[in-house]
Amino acid sequence: MKALVLSGGAGTRLRPITHTSAKQLVPVANKPVLFYGLESIAAAGIREVGIIVGDTAAEIRAAVGDGSRFGLDVTYLPQAAPLGLAHAVLIARDFLADDDFVMYLGDNFVVGGITDLVDDFRATRPDARILLTKVPDPRAFGVAELDVEGRVVRLEEKPPSPRSDLALVGVYLFTPAVHQAVRAIAPSARGELEITDALQWLIDHRHPVTSTIVSGYWKDTGNVADMLEVNRSVLELLTPADEGTVDAATEIIGRVRIGPGATVHGSRIVGPVTIGARTTITNSYVGPSTSIAEDCRITDSEIEYSIVLSGSSVHGVGRVEASLIGRNVEITPAPPIPAAHRLVLGDHSKVQISS
Repeated sequence: MKALVLSGGAGTRLRPITHTSAKQLVPVANKPVLFYGLESIAAAGIREVGIIVGDTAAEIRAAVGDGSRFGLDVTYLPQAAPLGLAHAVLIARDFLADDDFVMYLGDNFVVGGITDLVDDFRATRPDARILLTKVPDPRAFGVAELDVEGRVVRLEEKPPSPRSDLALVGVYLFTPAVHQAVRAIAPSARGELEITDALQWLIDHRHPVTSTIVSGYWKDTGNVADMLEVNRSVLELLTPADEGTVDAATEIIGRVRIGPGATVHGSRIVGPVTIGARTTITNSYVGPSTSIAEDCRITDSEIEYSIVLSGSSVHGVGRVEASLIGRNVEITPAPPIPAAHRLVLGDHSKVQISS
């Protein structure tokens, strides 16, 4: 069995972060989202992985390399433009050959991994297995409709009037039957080859398509709110560690991981929090669900429920929360503004100004 990992999207919902970084490499708990997926694939016993890459190919290659650090053998598959999930399967045909495979969206996050799902698929081998989860607004997702016996009967991509609240999770399992399906479908109104259309083709041609309702935690980390929520979720499982230097005036509460060479002076850290290597925290408060990457500086400030990427500094800022701060950012107080009123008043005016 092989894996096909999609890492070619532009990440428009995470701009401006993704103007200079691949969305799959934005870190959660100081580790790129993509790495969690690759680790889950390796844990499921899969070794051969094809990674679909686009404009950020060089960055993805530099981060993942040949895959050996994950116990994987990685092949890179260029995609000229993001033309749909089914298009990714189409261009990966030679790599996938006639093997079963799992398709994993590189910016998705599934707590608990995919080992049980892969094992069950290997044992039963339907032509497709999809994962579903209930969402409050299914219009932003591929949506599945099930019959009274729980069988998949219809799939639609981002429907304006969804037939259910069951959204497709970004992990799919296929036999080689899907290759006929992706060749048979036409581009959608969005100009993309939709994987939902390929799945519907399989259903219409009596190929077995089964589903699993995800009972654990899943997130598409395509926007800032979801990134912060995934970061919170991962930090809840944090193993505390102290590889840095913490002075006696600092108070550490809860699960906190301090990286090698990091220093904390006169501060209060309330976990779960992870602090990267060589980062310095001085006279500050770092609150729960915060990840601070390597080589950062937090001074005379408060920060909570946030992600700070490498090389950034926060100095003299009263409070920062629910924020995603990019690499090499400097945050400082604004200069004081004189308290004054500028007026242009006509004749015989009467003005009242509160002091």
